[in-house]
Amino acid sequence: MQQFEKGDLNSLNLLSLVARYKIPIFVVMLATILLSYLFTSPLFITPLYKSTVILYPTSTNSISKILLSSNFQTSKDILEFGEDEQTEQMLQILNSNKIRDRIIEKYDLMNHYDIGSDEKYRFTTLYDEYESKVKFRRTEYTAVKITVLDKDPVIAAKMANDMAELFDSTMNAMQKEVAIKAFKIVESEYFKQRDEVRQMEDSLNSFRRLGINDYESQAEMINQQLAIELARGNKAGIKALEEKMKVLADYGGYYVSIRDMLEHERKQLSEMKAKYEEAKVDATQNLPHKFVVTSAFVAERKSYPVRWIIVLIALTSTFFLMVIVLIILEKINVGTKNVPVEQVKKKSLDPKFSRKITG
Repeated sequence: MQQFEKGDLNSLNLLSLVARYKIPIFVVMLATILLSYLFTSPLFITPLYKSTVILYPTSTNSISKILLSSNFQTSKDILEFGEDEQTEQMLQILNSNKIRDRIIEKYDLMNHYDIGSDEKYRFTTLYDEYESKVKFRRTEYTAVKITVLDKDPVIAAKMANDMAELFDSTMNAMQKEVAIKAFKIVESEYFKQRDEVRQMEDSLNSFRRLGINDYESQAEMINQQLAIELARGNKAGIKALEEKMKVLADYGGYYVSIRDMLEHERKQLSEMKAKYEEAKVDATQNLPHKFVVTSAFVAERKSYPVRWIIVLIALTSTFFLMVIVLIILEKINVGTKNVPVEQVKKKSLDPKFSRKITG
């Protein structure tokens, strides 16, 4: 007690203080335990159950590039896990309103979260409630962890698993929107190229019906034969060869031009067909965009609130608060006991002080 009078507070003083007030402290601590258990019971706090899913993104999003294209050079494998870029993309899509709205609609979360339809800011409340119970985060191993808290353990597990599945469907829908437009453009160009090639082939067939099959070799052969017939003096043979030469002269240039152009267009058509097949695969086929490492299961016990942690925090806070209050009270008591006797005598002689005492 003397140390308190000197204002020197140490561990011995605190132990002495706690020992002297152990009964009140015990009563208050016991009341804290009882109240903590009461206010963390289901009557006051709805217990929540947790379900988690762990995913890895795939390394590539293009089916045709990785499977069909011979020009696309990459070291990535379709069975390889994605890296930082793919993980960030996965997080962005999982956090998108596309997945959120589909989950809200499927599980009727407006009613499930007990949000009245007549509330002024019901959608803001709904979205805040959703974001507080649904979390997406990146793990230290570049995976993505989906965590769902809900008062119904079955719904928590189903929601977590559905979000993993919705990632695939959302990703496919976003890509298909672009892939279908790209496919229509490539398809139009491919059919246009194919029609041009067919027209050129029809033109060549018309020249072949006129007897032009290989302009260069035919011209050489006719010239050689014409020289022979001229040497023989065969007028009928010369006339027949001159007619053939006239056909070559009239149509040979067109034939050569279309033939050479057709060869170039066929190469272009072959390349266009490869692009057409790739675009068609991207527009019509789907591949998973994720690897599921851990699927959600129905939790057997609640995850929130953790009652022992709440009780421990309440006990610790209450104990320190009581100690502080007791120290303050002790200081006040010590201060009043150390008032000099002369000051007390002076106050007792003061008429005002006497009147206060006598009432």
